[in-house]
Amino acid sequence: MRRFLPILLLLAAVIAAPILLRQDSELAAAGDGQDRLVIITPHNETIRSEFGEGFARHWKKTTGRTLNIDWRIPGGTSDIRRVLDSSFTAADELGLPGIGIDLFFGGGEPDFKLQAEKGRFVELDVFSVRPEWFQPEVIPARFTGESYYDEHRRWVGVCLSQMGICYNVNSVRRLGVAVPERWSDLGDPAYAGYIALADPTKSSSVGRAFEMMIQEQMQAVIRDQGDSPESREEGWRNALNLLQRLAANARYFTDSASKVPHDVAQGSAAAGTCIDFYGRTYEDKLKKADGTSRLRWTAPAGGTSTSVDPIAVFRGAPRGDIAQEFVIYCLSREGQLLWNAKVGVPGGPSDASPRRLPVRRDLYTTENLSLFIDANALPYERSGGFEYQRELTGGAFSALAQLFRAMGIDPHAEMKEGWRAMREGTGPGVALEDSAAGKVFFDVSHLSYRQLMDELVPLVARKDPLATMREMSRLSAIFRANYEKAAQLAGKGGAP
Repeated sequence: MRRFLPILLLLAAVIAAPILLRQDSELAAAGDGQDRLVIITPHNETIRSEFGEGFARHWKKTTGRTLNIDWRIPGGTSDIRRVLDSSFTAADELGLPGIGIDLFFGGGEPDFKLQAEKGRFVELDVFSVRPEWFQPEVIPARFTGESYYDEHRRWVGVCLSQMGICYNVNSVRRLGVAVPERWSDLGDPAYAGYIALADPTKSSSVGRAFEMMIQEQMQAVIRDQGDSPESREEGWRNALNLLQRLAANARYFTDSASKVPHDVAQGSAAAGTCIDFYGRTYEDKLKKADGTSRLRWTAPAGGTSTSVDPIAVFRGAPRGDIAQEFVIYCLSREGQLLWNAKVGVPGGPSDASPRRLPVRRDLYTTENLSLFIDANALPYERSGGFEYQRELTGGAFSALAQLFRAMGIDPHAEMKEGWRAMREGTGPGVALEDSAAGKVFFDVSHLSYRQLMDELVPLVARKDPLATMREMSRLSAIFRANYEKAAQLAGKGGAP
């Protein structure tokens, strides 16, 4: 097998090359600069344009040289992860110092933590150049249980993110259900066929939303009963049952998280999970003259943390000096204001606001907030009291995404049929989960919390796709059989 390794690596490089070489044509066509910076990112065009042009101006002002930014856009963070894995594997085998890319800009903390653990980042200069920025009153090391920068100084958060719920005001009113304010509201059977969700194996942000739901349920039981193996198991069962409700209500599972607010705005779905800046952007875009909008975004009360989107410099970066300066720029007042300032105000974006929130706590002043488009967000004051507890699910992020697919996506047809039959066949006054059909539908006894942590997390971490697929197929078959049996029982009356 070893003699074929170079050939396999070259094949991987050939496959990855078109993705790595894919550029933002509009920005790349702006002209050749005297200097060049290569950035791989999942960020949208607005962020790329505003930060690309802003930093180019900054570079010209401080050095007198022109700069061209070459954006590499393979897709979401899961796509970037695959590109980086194949590219660094090939580079290591060929003895190359890096992969020809300077910066990783945007994505979730779990992705940056993973890349840092693989030794793909270098220490950032900003920590030594601007140590005053890394104080609790400016950029805290942790907030709501989330890490805001790496303890080894290999990555740092530059803006804030919250997962939440977007909903269509008109659709919710038409369904006759209450406005969704908590994650559990999306599990209401009245939402059947009207929830928009994304596949967490394709979108890390959606995976984070599902992890928040799991943590909320587990923490609730732990608060009531104390932390013990038994309370963790009960909270885990409650969490899986909530995710089953959401999946059963799902209209579809898209590969793109940005499709969810779009479809909710259009009325194709009534509600869905959505990261804050997607929700705010659509809410503002659809705002009427009277200030109302048919799409609203909300952070679930006590159910979501405030995390960061980081930035890091790759080892072997062709222009590590410019990359380090880009990081400093992103954390400067000039760069931070670009995230949320209104178009046209001093220091604001040129064409459109990214609708993200700056990470620097000291910038949330009365003077600066008058420039912000989301002046009332106040993330450090309105966190909702939720604290992410890494010890509960922190190491299980990838495994949880695979489990959700096995539980709710692969057997979705059978799940929807069982859910329909239960809604129609369960008698009045009986909760769906208390019916005979419901007890089968919500049976998760074959998937304990201990099994997750002791067996499935190590299995997924081994990066053996075939072994993981076999185990997930086994679990999925059990769920599918349960959903089919629930449909049969519900058809017979679903009596408790």
